[in-house]
Amino acid sequence: MKEIPLGARGSFSLVVKPEHLANQFKDAMLPPVFSTPVMVMVLENAALNAIKAYLDASESAVGTRIELTHLAPTPAGMRVVGEAEVTAVAGRRISFRVAARDEYQEIGRGTHERMVIDIARFAARLSAKREA
Repeated sequence: MKEIPLGARGSFSLVVKPEHLANQFKDAMLPPVFSTPVMVMVLENAALNAIKAYLDASESAVGTRIELTHLAPTPAGMRVVGEAEVTAVAGRRISFRVAARDEYQEIGRGTHERMVIDIARFAARLSAKREA
């Protein structure tokens, strides 16, 4: 892993489709708005994009923590953009400030942490867990 600078930024966007809506993704009684779990995915991808250039080919980074406030609803058809900024690096643990916007307003904000992993060692741990 190369040194990850504070302030490194990444983004990820998607157009909200029916399968991203709370009433399709979770429970039909919910309103047809962008779901919080899909917002988490957008923000995790933004964070990963912020640090990808600093990872070795044998490394990745998995999410370990997220604190998120979902501020406003977003209907299908709108583009959602997630942004992440590195705020701290402690060894292999990377902290981020994250925020999401639709075409109209900020719809979410919070913090996120990822841990840099060795892909082969991680795969070996998963294999041992499956076999146990």
